[in-house]
Amino acid sequence: MPVYEYQCADCKRHFEELQKVSDKPLKKCKICGGALSRLISQTSFSLKGGGWYKDGYSSAKPKEGAKSDSKPASEKAGKSPAAAKTSS
Repeated sequence: MPVYEYQCADCKRHFEELQKVSDKPLKKCKICGGALSRLISQTSFSLKGGGWYKDGYSSAKPKEGAKSDSKPASEKAGKSPAAAKTSS
């Protein structure tokens, strides 16, 4: 359930209210009975880490041939250099 921020026009009280999306906005202040206005606030949701851009898309995966490896072909296939020499 989202948390909505309200501010009273009379007493200037600022508070948050946990409500369902389908609930109607509050109209009266619980303290003084003044008119309330719902505020637009910054969300607390953010994506962190190296895999996400701020616009929500994941980073591009590197292509297989783009990065050069200094390992011999036998090591890339999962064989150790000693096993590659004995199997030849």
